[in-house]
Formats: sequence, C-alpha cells, structure tokens
Amino acid sequence: MNSNEIKALDKERIVSTYARHDMVADHGKGVYCYDTDGRKYIDFTAGIGVNCLGYCDEGWIKAVTEQLGKVQHTSNLYYTEPQVSAAKKLTDRTGMSKVYFGNSGAEVNETAIKAARKYGATKKGASVTDIITLKNSFHGRTMGAMTATGQDVYHKDFTPLLDGFKYCEANNTDELKALVDENTCAIMMELIQGEGGVRPLDRSFVDAAAELCAKNDILLIIDEVQTGIGRTGRFFAYEHYGIRPDIVTFAKGIGGGLPLGGVLFGEKTCDVLQPGNHGTTFGGNPVACAGADHILGRIDENFLEEVRKKSAYLKAGLLEIPGVSEVSGMGFMMGVSLDAKAAADFVKDALAEGLMTLTAKEKVRLLPPLTITYEEIDEGLEIFKKAVK
Repeated sequence: MNSNEIKALDKERIVSTYARHDMVADHGKGVYCYDTDGRKYIDFTAGIGVNCLGYCDEGWIKAVTEQLGKVQHTSNLYYTEPQVSAAKKLTDRTGMSKVYFGNSGAEVNETAIKAARKYGATKKGASVTDIITLKNSFHGRTMGAMTATGQDVYHKDFTPLLDGFKYCEANNTDELKALVDENTCAIMMELIQGEGGVRPLDRSFVDAAAELCAKNDILLIIDEVQTGIGRTGRFFAYEHYGIRPDIVTFAKGIGGGLPLGGVLFGEKTCDVLQPGNHGTTFGGNPVACAGADHILGRIDENFLEEVRKKSAYLKAGLLEIPGVSEVSGMGFMMGVSLDAKAAADFVKDALAEGLMTLTAKEKVRLLPPLTITYEEIDEGLEIFKKAVK
C-alpha cells in the first residue's frame, strides 16, 4: 500500500484515539526514521521514550531474534531464563529486592496501586488504603492509573473515578503534610512530570515526602515509566534526589520497542503480592525480556556518563537558538519553551522539515534515543532552528 492508502484505511478501520501526524513510518535505523515515500527524518521522540537504543539496534535485534527461535511465549506458569536474568540485573543495579514484570506503564502503575493498598490494609487496617498523588501528574489511562493522574482533562467523561485518591500541588510541602492522615497508605509521584510539561520536582519537596513516608510507615511510590532506564542520565531519576523508594514502576525504555514494564519492590514490600493477588498473561514475555536483558547490559556507568554529556550539549545548543526561552528537564528528557510559537505548531513545522518532536502542555518535548551522536544532535538542532522560524 502507498501512504495515502494506508492513511485512508487507518481512518476507516482503526479507532481514532490518537490524532496522527501526517507521516507513515516504514523503517528506521539508529536515530533515523524513513516514511513510505523514502523521506528521512531525525527522531527526537524515540517512540515517546521507548526506543532507547534507536531503531533496529543490532545487538537488541540479535537478542530478541535468538529468543524468538527458542520460545516466544509460555506464560508465567513456568520459569524462563530471560525473565530471571533481567530481574537479577535490575535488582543488582538498584538494591531493590524483587521485580514484577508487566506490559505497559499504566499496567505496572495499577500493580503498584494494588500492592500499596494491600500493604496498608493488611498491616494497619482495612481503612488504610488512601493514596496521595500530585496535581498535574500522569500515571496512565486505565481506571486506577487515570484516577491517580492529577489532571481533570483525563478524568472528563470517565467518572465515577475510584475512591481513595487525594491530590497535592507539586512542591507544596505544607499541603502534603496536611493531606497525610491515618488512612494514607502511599504517596505516588513522578520526579519529573512528563506529560505535565517536563517539570522536575523540587529537591526539598521530595525530601519532605520521603521523610513523611519513613516516619509514618507510608509507602513511597516513584513512577519512573518515562524517566527510568537511563533517560535522565541516571539509571533511575530518583538517584538524582538521593532517596530510597519502597516501590518503583518503569516501562518504555526497558523494552527497547517491545511492550514491557515492571515494578521494583523494596524489602518491606517485596512479598505483599502473593499467588492469586495479581497476574498477567504476557508480562515478562521471554522475547521482550531477552531484549531488556540486552539493554540492561548496555546501560553501564560509561553509557550514562555519555548521556549526561550529550544531553548537556543538546541543551546548550537549544538555548542558543533565537526564540527558545527555557529548557527544562534532566538528561534526554527535555521540555523546550518557545517565545512566540505554539508547541503544536512547532511540532507540525518540524516534521515538515524532517525532525520528529513531541508536545508536553505548552512545551516542545524532546526524548531522543540515548545512543544519539553529537553529529546527529547538530543535525537535529539545525532543523529545530528552521522550525522555530
């Protein structure tokens, strides 16, 4: 099919939950994506932070195809080596005790919510099930994750929401302290509010939240779905803050392009969920975990140091562009504020020039592959300048 036929069939046969851009992706390599007409784009989105090694990384392809030739799926009723190998790397790296594998960010956030409520109810009493999240947050689109999301725009038309959630203004320590009571089982937060505008939380607020949790035996849940797996220049963003969460959720980059997510549990939460409490048919799929195992082997401290250096280079280049007023975020998770151009208009113009970008509220959001080179950054910056004009 040509591009027009593909777009026409898409409109006819696929539910329109996304307003698609006018580009039909056909193939890619590294940071470059090519459409069905053969046009090349430099991708500063990485599939919304998923393709951490870029398109069609040879080592990742080798890992997943070798596993495809062995066992593509067998369910979680049986043991598989890729799952335990990836789990060992994750727990060794973080010092967390155990990991649960799911398929997506929303799904693993649902898992964390369930685990937190069981922890509170069984340890403190049946009423200890309230979870505090932050206004302007985003945790997913399933009912529990959507209720945890502190944005009315995502709640509209889908009420009634789940009971037991409270919302605190980000960085308002006094409000957070006032919201904590005898029925609070967890505080759940993104350390950089991604969909909310690429806004990092203040260190003092995060410290206060961690202290409240430790003092009152409340679980601290950190949503690292977008910030994790090297995206911010550390393996997890919570390392920038010097805290020790009880539960960490992650997805996107761990799969490198295949659906995979997970929940890391600390010592006091690792045995909360027992057989029958939760489950997933596809979670921890051996092919996806083989790819994850390869990615985890690649992202060492030297790799992360390169991410920090290259992201600083990209940020400096962006700030030199006339019309760019601010760059927020950490590492290769950036929000770019423009003086005189709407983010949505910029994304459209940048795509026409050959650069793939995203929006986050009023900002242009950039999530390039972690393997991008300095030369590719320069190429992207030149197109960025054109699109600003």
